[in-house]
Amino acid sequence: MTHPYKSGNGARRIILVEVPNQTKGDIVRYPVSMAILSATLLAACAAQPPAPKQYQPIPLGLFSDGIHHWQNLHGKDYPRYREDQIVEIANNVLLYQRDNGGWIENRDPARILDDSDIKAAEAEKANPKGSFDNRNVYSQVEYLFAAYDQTGNKTYRQAALKGLRYTLSMQHKKCGGWPHTVPGAQPYHPYITMADEVTSGVLRMLRKVEQADPPFKSVDAADRTAATDARKRGDACVLQLQVRQNDKLAGWAGQYDPETLQPAQGRSFELPSMVSQESVEMARYLMSIPAPSPEVVAAIDGVMAWFERSKLTGWKIETIKLDQPVKYDYHTATTDRRLVQDPDAGPLWGRFYDVKDNSIVLANRDGIRVKDYSQIHHERRTGYAWYGVWPTKVLYEEYPAWKKRMGRG
Repeated sequence: MTHPYKSGNGARRIILVEVPNQTKGDIVRYPVSMAILSATLLAACAAQPPAPKQYQPIPLGLFSDGIHHWQNLHGKDYPRYREDQIVEIANNVLLYQRDNGGWIENRDPARILDDSDIKAAEAEKANPKGSFDNRNVYSQVEYLFAAYDQTGNKTYRQAALKGLRYTLSMQHKKCGGWPHTVPGAQPYHPYITMADEVTSGVLRMLRKVEQADPPFKSVDAADRTAATDARKRGDACVLQLQVRQNDKLAGWAGQYDPETLQPAQGRSFELPSMVSQESVEMARYLMSIPAPSPEVVAAIDGVMAWFERSKLTGWKIETIKLDQPVKYDYHTATTDRRLVQDPDAGPLWGRFYDVKDNSIVLANRDGIRVKDYSQIHHERRTGYAWYGVWPTKVLYEEYPAWKKRMGRG
């Protein structure tokens, strides 16, 4: 408690500060000058830690596939950072980055790590393995550039540039696509990969870098030129690898042998074939090009015509609930699926199509092709999408809108 008090000559303004005497149980009054008290209060305020800076959330949508795969294996019951905690998330991205500039796939950058998690990630840094699978690497590069834009932390920019240069170094020489994983642990890992937006995802990022679109404004001229050159080679490769059937442009395979440039096998049940889902994403990438060349326009028209002639009508996938769940290595099945006739069903597409005759390709983990969906093992029927509606939106909404923008609609 304080009381105003003037010294005898009235020259200084002081106050009496009451302090309890713990020994005698009474109150002791100390005269303190206003100047000293003000300085003391200012020092106390200065000693308080500043309020944490507020940042705009950076959406984690680019990481959604990797997060999904992480949670499939580890569940969802773990603490995570909010999207506006961009420093904490960016620091995780830094931690996960390998010494060579790449990242391994299927991590959740928003996971709150404990000491053992941090030590494990640090121990992996020297491992040269990196993967573009499941929308990886280019997602981390973009996130770090976005974090740098808000925070000004040069470490984020340096790591992002390292990731960009890593990406450029992994482009195939003969045909400018990107591999699944390097160094490869499976036969298909080194292949030029269209699956999971490996090549199309990298090309989308490189176009942003080339055009200095946010968050890539801080990329210097030399790296921007390198990105432009890689993008041009990548676009040429995409056009070169589009499959032709009876001299008609069709879709793209999931992966290609980098030497023969022929459609190649992915996992044991993913036989060499065109993939409708991956062709949708490639078409979307091509339609995002602001001023497409006649070759790009022909590629888009070709894949859309292929979607149209490849659709199934009068069929649907029916889901049946199981009495008891069945646990497999990579998922637990609570349902079964079957292909049934339905005259009212909308268009349906197979995932894989034969390069030569355009028949739907189905196979089990033993790599043997089967004729009917019912011959697919229950584990693969429920753990993999063999039929779907992937082309519906791009064919019936996005393609007409694109033609109208191009003055063709």
